Amino acid sequence: MHVQVVLFDGFDPLDVIAPYEVLYAGGTASDGAVTVELVSAEGPREVISGTGGLTLRATGAVDLGRANLLLVPGASGRVGEPGATPEEEVGAGEWKRDEFIPVLLGRTLTTELPALLERAMNDPGITVAAVCGGSLVLAMAGLLEGRHATTHHLGLDLLDATGAHAVRARVVDDGDLITGAGVTSGLDLGLYLLEREVGPQIAHAVEELFAYERRGTVWRTQGPVPAAL
Repeated sequence: MHVQVVLFDGFDPLDVIAPYEVLYAGGTASDGAVTVELVSAEGPREVISGTGGLTLRATGAVDLGRANLLLVPGASGRVGEPGATPEEEVGAGEWKRDEFIPVLLGRTLTTELPALLERAMNDPGITVAAVCGGSLVLAMAGLLEGRHATTHHLGLDLLDATGAHAVRARVVDDGDLITGAGVTSGLDLGLYLLEREVGPQIAHAVEELFAYERRGTVWRTQGPVPAAL
């Protein structure tokens, strides 16, 4: 399984590093069954995050011919109050420090990323994963209508408004779409991907290495629907 983690200007570093480290360790534990790299829609470049200007390097471009799994992080910036971000600012201009998260997420729609994500979503050989606001990037691009997904709890209403079925869960498995909730859920998402794609023994070995136990029940569209509690 080759994983490409997509960087964009204003990304949240923990959304990237948590699953990257888990998946990289899974590759080591499985003798190379998992490989992972940082990419961007534009190709190799320094990509600035939304956290204090921290920068990571994308070593390549999104390559749907190589990727078995494409992972989209969320953004890091100011949360603000509902309605605090003028609509005309969303997606406009260049990256600035301490921007509103909706602006950073909206700006991805002006890049080549939405078209690449749409191709990935339509490719039966590729699984798309997202952490936190990464689900909103997919949703705002019109790619999650009718799909089950989760995101940061502050974005669940927005996710639902795009036509997705928002689920308040740590990790949601909707077949070829797997999403994680708040930023630290990238650890849980990465461990679940290892269990699902490589096996529980590899996932357990990485849990032990990181001294971290995966949190929450992975939500799937399986089994009976619960009655009201």
